[in-house]
Amino acid sequence: MPQRHPDSRPGLRCLLVRRAAGLVAIVALFAAGGCATLPPAPRAPELALVPADSRAARNLRVFDRVWSLVAGDYYDAGFHGQDWTTAAVTYGREAAAAPDPAALYHAINGMLGTLHDGHTHALTPDETKDRRAHERARVGLGLARLEGRWVVEAVVPGSPAEAAGVQTGWLALARNGAPLGERLDMHSREGETARWEFLDARDRPISFDLTARLISTAPYREVRVLAGGILYLRFDEFAYDSRRWLHTQLKEHRDAPALVLDLRENPGGGAFWMREMAGEFFDEKINLGRFIARNGAADSTRSWQFASVRYRGPVAVVVGGASASATEIFTDALQREHRAVVIGRKTAGIVLLSRFYRLPDGGALQLSIEDYRTPTGLHLEGRGVEPDVSVSHTLADVRAGRDADLEAAVRELQRHSANPGS
Repeated sequence: MPQRHPDSRPGLRCLLVRRAAGLVAIVALFAAGGCATLPPAPRAPELALVPADSRAARNLRVFDRVWSLVAGDYYDAGFHGQDWTTAAVTYGREAAAAPDPAALYHAINGMLGTLHDGHTHALTPDETKDRRAHERARVGLGLARLEGRWVVEAVVPGSPAEAAGVQTGWLALARNGAPLGERLDMHSREGETARWEFLDARDRPISFDLTARLISTAPYREVRVLAGGILYLRFDEFAYDSRRWLHTQLKEHRDAPALVLDLRENPGGGAFWMREMAGEFFDEKINLGRFIARNGAADSTRSWQFASVRYRGPVAVVVGGASASATEIFTDALQREHRAVVIGRKTAGIVLLSRFYRLPDGGALQLSIEDYRTPTGLHLEGRGVEPDVSVSHTLADVRAGRDADLEAAVRELQRHSANPGS
């Protein structure tokens, strides 16, 4: 989601680091607008006494900044039921003792994880650089959780994984001897080598030493014409470039009899660009819902029709568990307005307005600052968008090279063409 307004609200702040005789003491004072106007908050037990220029002190400056931003700017003043002062104590110990940035951000994200908010997390300085450069150290594996197992769903062309001979449909079992859990939280460093263990398409064990290298993370876009002249468009981010690309493709193919929009790998993007892209499919502005600030102020948003192609053919939107944020607002709008049939699986249910903040060590915090409700008042956060036509995603399909979602989308569009009033 988009980045909004500078950090202009001092609001609630936590003083985690207090200098005293050349030492740093963690005191976790919870204050609002001026400590003297409030009763004293409970003091956390002293967590550490360390030299002010030590790693622990530097760690705590970063930790304090994250804690304070959440305390002052998070969209939910109740922190989803979490005691945010207690969180400072619980995770501050781990942060102070962290020997390196990876351990520090593990502690920070552990604290942020208690909010159960997919839009709120911290990026290390290296991850922040990679985000800005649109590249990341990777081995080139695209893994999907299917039937309780990690399946290689894609292999990045030209990647170390492709060079080693890894194939789609293989099962990924372990990395450096550690079995892959239900959630993946791996951040490779450039030049780092790890041993990956797989089962191939015949369930035979095979392993490779794969060395991560920088691979582009620039959003992917694809256009092709399917059987019967149906136009297929895939874009993986709601952004300025994608907005221009979508407009150009729709303008060039305005006479296409039908359209498939593949948003299965689209995690969202800017609400502003989403508004413009939604407008390409309507003759008039439509209500896209409301963003609600922490203080209750609501900001309604509508599609943007300026220079819209106003594509009129039937549309199928294909989504899945990775479809999130602005993608969910866009999909919900086209579904609610009966402008598109939605195919696939329920979307992620991660629908809040967020922005990025810089941290003292060069890292970044993505923080949810506004809630979202549909025009009917529905809360998509934690709920997601249910497809009109549900499609199972199976290991057998991946191994057979079959795209069941796309097949279902084409069937629905063909059915609509045969029965225009349906």
